[in-house]
Formats: sequence, C-alpha cells, structure tokens
Amino acid sequence: MSKGVYCLIINLPKDKTIKIGNLGNILFKKGYYCYVGSALNNLEKRILRHKSKNKKIRWHIDYFLKYGKITGTIEIKTTKKLECRLSKKVNKLSDTIILKFGCSDCRCNSHLYYFNKNPSKKLIGCSG
Repeated sequence: MSKGVYCLIINLPKDKTIKIGNLGNILFKKGYYCYVGSALNNLEKRILRHKSKNKKIRWHIDYFLKYGKITGTIEIKTTKKLECRLSKKVNKLSDTIILKFGCSDCRCNSHLYYFNKNPSKKLIGCSG
C-alpha cells in the first residue's frame, strides 16, 4: 500500500457541458485533460476508484469521468504532500486551466488542466 500523488490523463471525445457539483455547468472542450490528485493512504486503490464506473460521486473529478476516458496515469510514490507543487508544474505546461476544479481544500487555482494534444510525454518530466 503506497502513498503518493498522481496525474490522470483523460480524453474527452467531444465538447460537453457537464454539471460539476457546486461549480455548476461547465463547458469542456474536446481534447485532453490532466487531473492532479493525491492519495496519502492508498495510491493504487485511489486510481482504481477513478477508473471504476460504479462509484459514489464524491469529488469534482467523479462528475467529469462520467464522460471522459482515462488514457494514462502518472504515479509518484511519496509520503510528502506534493499535490499542489505538481499541480503548479502541470499548469505551466497546459493550454488552459479549469478554474476552481478539484482544489477546494487548497489555495491552487485548479487541479484540472486542458491540453489540445495528448500531454503524456510532456508530463513525464513533471514527475521529477
């Protein structure tokens, strides 16, 4: 059972307006998204939960994953709270951010980032 932070690479196949909890309706453009999260209890279990279709809707990302498909993950095993530091690195590489998404428990502007093209190769460098 490892602890850590992670990025989910998610493909949204077409433009879609999605109701995201108390953020309301947001228009998401077709393309790729990177969601930055942490799992300081069980990293593998958290990622499996995200990939599962049958789950209780708890977080902003749960609403989004009803329509987007996880195409890749980046896992960083650590006991340190690096989620916000990783999020800032991803932000610098992204084409835009989805304001206030997934960051209600920190001071980041977002933990979900939009990319026109698959960012997997770009993001590998973020994990160092």
